[in-house]
Amino acid sequence: MNSPVSAFAVYRSNKQSNYEKKKNKSKRITNSSKALPISPKALSKSPKVHSKPKPISEEVMKNAAQKLKKNKKKNESKNIIKKKTHKKKKSKNTKATKGDDEQPVMKRKIKRNRDDKHDSDDIPSLIPISFTNFHESNLDSVDSCSSNGSIDFEPVQTDSVEEGLKVFKWMIAPYNPEEFLNRVWEKKPLHIARNKPDYYKEIISTPIIDDMLRNESIQFTKNIDITSYVDNKRETHNPEGRALPHIVWDFYLNGCSIRLLNPQTYIPKLHLVNATMQEFFNSFVGANAYLTPPDSQGFAPHYDDIEAFILQTEGKKHWRIYKPLNENEILPRVSSKNFSQEDIGDPIMEVTLEAGDMLYFPRGYIHQGVTIDGEHSLHVTISMYQKHSWADLFEKMIPAALQMAINENVELRQGLPFDIYDNFGIVNSDLTTPRRKELELIIHNLFEKIKQHLPLDDAVDQMHKNFQQDALPPVLNDMEKSVTVFGDTDVMIENGKVINRVEISLDTRIRLLRKNILRMVSEDKIKLYYYIENSLEYHGNEMPYLEVDEGLAPAIETLITSYPNYIAVENLEIPNDSDKLQLADALWSRGIIMTEFPLQNIDDD
Repeated sequence: MNSPVSAFAVYRSNKQSNYEKKKNKSKRITNSSKALPISPKALSKSPKVHSKPKPISEEVMKNAAQKLKKNKKKNESKNIIKKKTHKKKKSKNTKATKGDDEQPVMKRKIKRNRDDKHDSDDIPSLIPISFTNFHESNLDSVDSCSSNGSIDFEPVQTDSVEEGLKVFKWMIAPYNPEEFLNRVWEKKPLHIARNKPDYYKEIISTPIIDDMLRNESIQFTKNIDITSYVDNKRETHNPEGRALPHIVWDFYLNGCSIRLLNPQTYIPKLHLVNATMQEFFNSFVGANAYLTPPDSQGFAPHYDDIEAFILQTEGKKHWRIYKPLNENEILPRVSSKNFSQEDIGDPIMEVTLEAGDMLYFPRGYIHQGVTIDGEHSLHVTISMYQKHSWADLFEKMIPAALQMAINENVELRQGLPFDIYDNFGIVNSDLTTPRRKELELIIHNLFEKIKQHLPLDDAVDQMHKNFQQDALPPVLNDMEKSVTVFGDTDVMIENGKVINRVEISLDTRIRLLRKNILRMVSEDKIKLYYYIENSLEYHGNEMPYLEVDEGLAPAIETLITSYPNYIAVENLEIPNDSDKLQLADALWSRGIIMTEFPLQNIDDD
């Protein structure tokens, strides 16, 4: 019997022959199983191929430069403290406290930034959090003049994974990220005391929360919880409807804690931090925020199923951390029940977080926090790696491997022996007969046949498809907007006139907007899943995708493997020029790619 062959395998094995067979055949791109509306400009006669990029008009350059500089000046006052160099030696005011003794290390390498030379990398004292000023150095060079008087436009050259690493460095500074991932991650708690109360303050604050409650439709239970933990009893006090300040602050003044669920939906700076870091971790990075009144506790001792980074932004909170109770609760895949004090024993770490401090603990570590000394507490928990383990990967692989092995091996389809029920089961579990051993050998041999069909690539693709559904949409600065569909292109003005129309040509150089912005997956067809259109609300909309003909898949592969470098549309691995333009237009129109330079406006005639 023939084994099932994925569309991905077909396109790889027949890639070269497909080029020849389909040179004159138009490729089909569909969007979520419906025909993709193709822009007429992509189907028009292909423009002449240029051996060198066409010069960009001075007017285009000036317009882009003026807008970017205007926005830069407008937002300069909003920038957070500039970057500052941290020496390799730790600050006198900074100390790191680890939990239990060090465990065996599994080495994990971090790709260095292209300009990194040694461990004493520049770490921003606080990341420049602003929609329009994330890469300030780019804005400075946008409108520089060359020696011949023309306007220079410096393309976006950042790597989204490296940008995510920078944010992670800032979050755990001055601890070395590589050392953290090798010696601490998933192994033990870590406390970093900074004596810098303003370190995290721009991410979230009580005035920011108050503003959110007044200006957004925050709903009890969906967006916010009111909790208490008194006399070893944990309670939730959520009314129905919108959480207006009058109601929320009344609960707070009566000793209740406030938990904000996924506050990055409404707090842009938190959205930026999480969306940037998710590119480094290749995992959804979420957040909850917790506001606790003085001398109180909002939650019972428990453990979570996520890697937790507690960033203290206001006040102080005293934490007790406890080891997992047994082997089964190390790195759990689900969160725990609420424990009593009698269940959990003595803590392995007991620290007080003050504003600017950080506390990390792996999933499975029991924790509880209480406010002390008459002070309130506000912290945000940054979380990642939920359902992101080897076990989750194998849950996808093994059922698929079994199905493929069944299709390939008649032995797996043969009937069970008559006497299997006489040799196995609870009643027969202590048997050591030759027949039982014979049947065990048969079963193990059959399982080996299943192992030979593990679909490693398909299963990893399915894991990353999950990431595409979970991920936050990216935050674009003005530089990025000016070279994407999100810029001021195709604008309708009065009297129904559309101006600033642009089109992609064969010599346009393009790259993916982010390294992990899409995933090419082989299912019944080749599908491109992407997260640019995701809602800020977790799983707030259906996961979008494009279906592409297998003949277009090599071009997508080239875009993925070329990142962060740009590639000319004419160099996409598709034999037909009109198909190259059609694919580029489909990706551009969805915000999946950016161009090296702003696109030229086309004539309206």
